[in-house]
Amino acid sequence: MLANQPLADRLRPRNLNEFVGQEHLVGKNAVLRKMIESGNIPSFILWGPPGVGKTTLASIIANTLKRPFFHLSAVHSGVKDVRDTIEKAKKQQFFDQPNPVLFIDEIHRFNKSQQDSLLGSVEQGIITLIGATTENPSFEVISPLLSRCQVYVMNPLDEKELVSLLDKALRKDIYLSKYDVEIKENEALLRISGGDARKLYNALELVVSSMINETGSEKIVIDNEKVLEYVQKNLALYDKNGEQHYDIISAFIKSIRGSDPNAAVYWLARMVEGGEDPKFIARRMLILAAEDIGLANPNALLLARACFEAVNVIGWPESRIILSEAAVYLATSPKSNASYMAIENAQATARDTGDLPVPLHIRNAPTKLMKDLGYHKDYKYAHSFEGNFIKDNFLPEEIKGMKFYEPGKNPKEEEIRKRLDNLWKGIYDYDI
Repeated sequence: MLANQPLADRLRPRNLNEFVGQEHLVGKNAVLRKMIESGNIPSFILWGPPGVGKTTLASIIANTLKRPFFHLSAVHSGVKDVRDTIEKAKKQQFFDQPNPVLFIDEIHRFNKSQQDSLLGSVEQGIITLIGATTENPSFEVISPLLSRCQVYVMNPLDEKELVSLLDKALRKDIYLSKYDVEIKENEALLRISGGDARKLYNALELVVSSMINETGSEKIVIDNEKVLEYVQKNLALYDKNGEQHYDIISAFIKSIRGSDPNAAVYWLARMVEGGEDPKFIARRMLILAAEDIGLANPNALLLARACFEAVNVIGWPESRIILSEAAVYLATSPKSNASYMAIENAQATARDTGDLPVPLHIRNAPTKLMKDLGYHKDYKYAHSFEGNFIKDNFLPEEIKGMKFYEPGKNPKEEEIRKRLDNLWKGIYDYDI
C-alpha cells in the first residue's frame, strides 16, 4: 500500500525551479518571477482551474521572500477567522520587515462582508493578500477589493508538462520509486487529468496501488485500458469544490450545444444534487446563449439573462425549475456560433494588422482644426438616404471589404444573409 499522504502533497514543489507550468507568470523574465526577484510583490488574485498550482505558488512566494505565511480557506473561514489572522499578522510586523502574506483559497466563496473585512488591511499594507479562485474575479470579488489587487490567469497544464510530472513521480516519489512502474500508454491518464496536476497524480496513485493490491507484483505496466478500468471503479461523487466541477459543467454545456435537452437536464440534476452554485450554472448558460445560439434565436440571450436574474432572487429548491426551463429552451433552440466567430476573426485581424487608422470621413470632428484636417469630411448620414442606408466604407483602407461575420445556416440568419447581400453586393460577398 502507498502512503496515506497523497502523491500530490508528497511531490509539492518547494521553489520556482521545481514549479511546472505557468511560464507566462513564473518563467524567465515573466511578470511574477521579476516581482519575486525584486522582493516586492503587490496583493494579487490567481484565477485558474483546480490543480494548476495556485496554493503551491503562493507558498513558494512567501518562502522565497521569507515572509510569514497565513492560509485560510474561504469554505471553512468566516469574518472572525479573517480578523484573528490579521491580528496575528500585525503582531509579526517589525521595523523595516516586509508584511506577512495572507493566502485565501477559493476567495470567491467569501460573501461581501467577509471580503470587506480584508479591505483595510490590504490598503494599509498590514498584509499582502494572495487570493485563489476558480471563478471569474470580475463576478465574484467585490470591486473595492478587486481594484486593490492584480489578477493573474493560470492555465491548465499542457501535455508536455503533464508527462514531465508523471516522469517525476515515478523517479522521485519515495514510495512509487520503489516499484518498477512502466507507463506503456499515457493518453487515458492525460485525458482524465484535464490539465489538473492533482487529478493526474490521484489517478496515477490509484492505478498503481490497485494493481499492487491485486497482483502483489512489484512490476507494474500501465496502459489506457488499466487506467480506465481502475479509475472508473472509483469515480468520485460530484464535488463542487473541484474534482468533477469542470467535467460536469462541460458535459452540461456540450449537451445544450448538441441540442439534447434530456442530457442537459440530467447533467443539471447532477449539479443540483451536488449543491452547485445556481448562479454559476446560470452564468454559463448566459455565455452559451451568445456563443452557441446567437442570432439564430436572439430571444435565447434574453431568456438566459432572465434566468440569471431570477436565480439571484429565488432560492432553492425553486431555482432548479428556472434553470431547467432555461436549459431546455437553449437546448431546443437553433444553433449558430456566427457572432462568436465574427469577433474571433476580427480580433485575429486586429492583432495581425495593428493600429490601422480610422478613415477620415468617419472620425469625430469636435474642433475646427480637426475639420480643417478632413475629419468627418464627406461622411454620409445613413438616415438621409432611402431605406436608411448608404453603401460606404467603414473599415480601414488596408482591410476594405474584409468580411468577419458569416451568417449561420438557419432560418433567421438566412434572412440576415439575404438582406446583407442586397445591401452590400459588390463589397462583401455573401454567396446567395
